[in-house]
Amino acid sequence: MVLGFIEHVGGAPTSLSLELLTMARRLAQRMGVPLEALVIGGSGASASGILASYGVSVVHVADDERLSAYAPAAWAHTMVQLVEAAHPAVVIGTGSDRGAEVMAHVAARLRLPLAANCTEVIPGNPFLVTRQRWGGSLLEEARLKGAVKLLTVAPHAVTVEADATATDIEVETKRPSLEDKDFRVTVVPQVEADTGKVSLAQARVVVGGGRGVGSAEGFQALEELASLLGGAVGCSRAVTSLGWRPHADQVGQTGMRIAPDLYIACGISGAIQHMVGCRAAKHILAINTDKEAPIVAQADYAVIGDVKAVVTAVTSEIRRLKPS
Repeated sequence: MVLGFIEHVGGAPTSLSLELLTMARRLAQRMGVPLEALVIGGSGASASGILASYGVSVVHVADDERLSAYAPAAWAHTMVQLVEAAHPAVVIGTGSDRGAEVMAHVAARLRLPLAANCTEVIPGNPFLVTRQRWGGSLLEEARLKGAVKLLTVAPHAVTVEADATATDIEVETKRPSLEDKDFRVTVVPQVEADTGKVSLAQARVVVGGGRGVGSAEGFQALEELASLLGGAVGCSRAVTSLGWRPHADQVGQTGMRIAPDLYIACGISGAIQHMVGCRAAKHILAINTDKEAPIVAQADYAVIGDVKAVVTAVTSEIRRLKPS
């Protein structure tokens, strides 16, 4: 059996969890074994309909009111108990911050190796895995051994695909045996600020700005362009270091990793640390005065010119073509 650790928000699986299920289903089919899933918290039971459409035959719901808040040790202990009871051949988590943390706890408790940020998995003895290293700047081929193969899926490395042959799903609710020490670290409830704007993580169009934008005030033109395109504004690390934009807007290895349909990079040089954050974009348009900038070589399209002049011209043309 292949077991997927599903992250969800109120019973709705996250986009990274759907990527996980796509890879896990393919792996389970190659191995000739069923695909099952673990969701934490009673509300996870409502995810069964969606999970069924991705090939999951059984969803295990860990129901304990204390698990409603994120507690990495408790979540990991819950998974370990399921692993010891169900004996899966493979356990797969997402490459999100939480997925990586929980899977690391699981690996430590089971004293097994963990292959993180995998982009491809070939079953065998041992498993052959391809995984991202150095923030995605290179791919490593490795052999994964262990009684249970533990791995996480690299974010945005898999195109989500539902299973057209999906059948009924079985829901099994369990109450794990947890101790107070498992809850020594618990995340208090978080409330996202309602800015009225499209979030950077979910935006289909992202307009990113770098040092070449010139100033914090220069981002007003990028905000206008993003608003016309129904997108969001991001920035490079240099911009946050200068105090022009908050860290929450940063795209890159130490910031947000995005996967929009279009990324418009304005005045960004394209250092590898930044490209790690936007490499999953379907298309990249670079606007830069330097035709030798690294991002120009990485882009699908490039406009060589002054950022302010080009963005102003593009914005004016969109306004002209857009119905009032």
